[in-house]
This record gives sequence, C-alpha cells and structure tokens, in this order.
Amino acid sequence: MRDFDTPGRSAVFATNGVCATSHPLAAGAAVDILKAGGNAVDAALAAAAVLGVAEPHMCALGGDCFVLIKPAGSETVRALNGSGRAAAGASAGALRAAGHTAVPLNDPAAVTIPGAVDAFCALAADHGTMALDQVFAAAIRYADEGIPVAPRVARDWALQSDHLQGRARDLHLPGGKAPKPGHVFRAPGQAEVLRRIARDGRAAFYEGEVAADVIDTLQGLGGWHTLDDMAATSCTWGDPIASDYQGFELLEHAPNGQGATAMLILNILKHFDLAAMDPFGPERTHLEAEATKLGYDARDRILADPDHCTRLEHMLAPETAAALAALIDPARAMADPAPLSEAVHRETVYLTVVDRDRMAVSFIYSIFHPFGSGIASEKFGIMLQNRGAGFTLADGHPNEMAPGKRPMHTIIPAMLRHEGRLVMPFGVMGGPYQACGHARFVTNLLDFGMHPQAAIDAPRAFPEDGVLNIESPYPERTLAGLAERGHKVQRAPDPIGGAQAIWMHDSGVLEAASDPRKDGCAIGY
Repeated sequence: MRDFDTPGRSAVFATNGVCATSHPLAAGAAVDILKAGGNAVDAALAAAAVLGVAEPHMCALGGDCFVLIKPAGSETVRALNGSGRAAAGASAGALRAAGHTAVPLNDPAAVTIPGAVDAFCALAADHGTMALDQVFAAAIRYADEGIPVAPRVARDWALQSDHLQGRARDLHLPGGKAPKPGHVFRAPGQAEVLRRIARDGRAAFYEGEVAADVIDTLQGLGGWHTLDDMAATSCTWGDPIASDYQGFELLEHAPNGQGATAMLILNILKHFDLAAMDPFGPERTHLEAEATKLGYDARDRILADPDHCTRLEHMLAPETAAALAALIDPARAMADPAPLSEAVHRETVYLTVVDRDRMAVSFIYSIFHPFGSGIASEKFGIMLQNRGAGFTLADGHPNEMAPGKRPMHTIIPAMLRHEGRLVMPFGVMGGPYQACGHARFVTNLLDFGMHPQAAIDAPRAFPEDGVLNIESPYPERTLAGLAERGHKVQRAPDPIGGAQAIWMHDSGVLEAASDPRKDGCAIGY
C-alpha cells in the first residue's frame, strides 16, 4: 500500500484490459482500440503509432522495435526482432580510414535501415484483428490536426535538439525554438505515410515514393544506402531467452538486444542476500553497481547480431556468474569497464498491453539517440535513427559494423513467468540503463516485496563513465557509504529511465504501473 500522505501514484486496476505507456494520449488510443473489439496487438500498434507523433525525439517510423507477445489461450511467448540492418555498402574499414574511432552519431553512416514498420505490418498480419486504417486512425488524426506537447517531452525537446539538421530542424523547431508545454505539434508528412502503410502495407514504406525519399535524402548527404537495402528489410520471429530468479522465470529478447545482460546481472546478484539489506542503503546499491559493471563488460565483449553472437551460452552459464560474483568486494568499488560499442543516450519508448483474453504484449520502440541521427527525409519528414552507432569499429569484434548486420541494441522488452504462467509484461526505458533497470525492477519486486508501482517509483542508481549517478530520493547516508567504498558519487543530473508494467493476478484483475518520471500513465477499462 502506498503512503497517501506523500506525493505518489496509485496503480491502475482493471479486469477487461489495460495499457501502460509513457504518454497518456497513446494509452488512451490503445484502450479505445480494446473497447472497439481489438486485441492487445491492435492496441499496442495504435499506441506505438501515437507515440511517434507525441514523442518524436524518442521514436519514429524511421526507427526499430522489439516485441514479446503471449497470444490468448497460450503461455508460449514469441519474440519479434524489428531491428534494421546496416546498408550493403556499410564499411567499418572506410570509417577507420577516415579517422573515426567510433561511428559518427549525426552522419548517414550511423543510419541503419528502419525495421519498425516491417515489424508493425508483421504483427498486424500474424496476430492482429483490425485493419491498419482503424489501428492508425488516432495517430493519423494527431499528426494531421496536432498533438499538445507534454511537459516531460518539452523538457527533453529543448535539451536534446541541437543536432537537428536541415528538414528535421524545420519540422521540430518552429520559429527556431523547441516547443513549450501545450504547443500543438503537427506532422502531416507522417500522417500521409501512415495512411499509405494502412492502405498498401510494408511496400508503402520500403518501396516507391517513401523509400525513395529516405534513400535520396541519405545519398544526398553522402550515405551508402540504396533502394535495394530498403526492399530487403525483414523482421524476424523467434523465441525469447529465459533465466530464473527467486522462483520466477525472466523472459528477455535474444541478441542483438541486451536482455542477456539483465540476466547476467541477476545471476551475479543471486550470490548475495539482497533481501537482508536495506533496499535504499549502500550495501545493496554497491552490489548492484558492481554487478552492473561486470554485466556490461561482458555485454560489450559478447553481444552482437545473432549470426555473430557465439558466446551467449557462456555469458548465461551459472559458472560465469559465480566467477564474476567472486570478483566483487563488498567493501570496495571496481573501475567501470571500458565502453566499446555504445555512446550514451536516453531515448526510447516502452508500452505494454494486456487484453480481455489475456493476450499480453511487451513492446519497445526507438530511434536510439534524441531525434536519432538528426536527419529527416526531405519530403515526408521521417526521422531516421542512428542505431548504427551501436556498432563498434574495433576490427574483428563480433559487433563490428558490416554490411547487412544488425548492431547490438540497448532496447529490450521483458516478461515474468511463474510456474508456467505469464504474470507480468514489463520494460524499462533509459538507453544503456535498461539492463540494469530490468535487474533492479525484478529485485525490487522479488527480493524486497514491492508491488509494481512502488518498484517503478523507487529511486535508481547507475554507474556510467566512471561516476555512480544516484537519484535524489536516496538518503545522504547511502551516498556517504558509497563514497567510503570508493565510488565517485553524484546526484543524477536527469531522472534515470522510465518503466511500465502490468501484473496479471490469479483473480483475473490486472494491476498496471507507469513511471512518474515520464508524462504517461496506465489506463484500463
């Protein structure tokens, strides 16, 4: 039970269906679809399309997505990889020869072919029940007529738009300035593209005028992308990976996502009695930070395109976690691992939907950095991701940039299963924080007995670039105890991530939680 004498947020309880997102209008669009007879996939696609208009710095049709789905009447979970690939002309060697040590963030070289639209169409075809014109109706209306800019969106927009260039700058900085809260933002080009996808399917995006707009824009800036790269884009169905923690089964998306990193962190933490610790004290925070450093070091050595990721079994082996746990000194901090493949970013949206038939969807959607590459297509204004910056340029590394290859991804949807029954789809936003965030959310739930909203609300810590960032609700004694252990501690300059979750109770009641760090909410009926 939350403390009603202090500011906070109640969980949302419903029986027929519920959606939790980072934007209330997206959650509302999803629930409207559920009420109209659509299922959780229809609703998730409706919410995702709205989020592309409501949070354009976070996600767009020019981005990628990953999805976990539990169909109605089944406990089998399917995984959909909607991440795009590097163009056939991509070359790490060419970038090294040009003097780059990392993929340049705001350059066509960082733009991988968008995979989200192909995944949207595959989801609708394989598991949806409604026509896409009905599913996308709310997003099309908001894009045409305008959507009010929400407070957290406005804050991020102002702080993160300096790298916008050309058409993207004209679209997103009206009068040369970031919009303030309540400003009505319009994206008529995006509305037209959604209408075409609804009418003609994936071909409307990956072939013809829209594809030509994307490729002409990139080639005009020196990109190596071609129409053949667009036409060849295809999402991939597969199985999630799984590991156990405290009697529950954690389901994560397989590589090229970083879900295995969350599993490794939890496997390391199994070797310590977290439940006996203060959840906001220095002991638990220190152990989590150390396990995170070790987990991310393994991630940067191992995770890559699934065709190049050969050591996943080793990463998830119990003996690997045991050996890494033995490296942790409870009284002393270790150095951060050297980053190999990832520039710091924060931009992702996550949404989850459960419907009346208990189909459950865990859905994450992103253009990587704020406003992606900063490049928008000239005619339709499609923001293009810079997910290629997730590659490394290290020669011979599994995650080295190469033609047709998927980069290591930070975005990861997740689910929890107990005794064979799915009990919770969930996800944590926040760029590199996500794997650490999954581990923290799970330990908040299962070691410290927090309900989902409290587990999301609880303050977070994250070691990054040699500093342990600590959110402000942590007590000063925790910061002092961490400093005594050798951590370089600072109050986090920004809220760390965001999260959504839906607990599916045995009684049939759905309990949904949404992160107050964002503008969003959960809505049920």
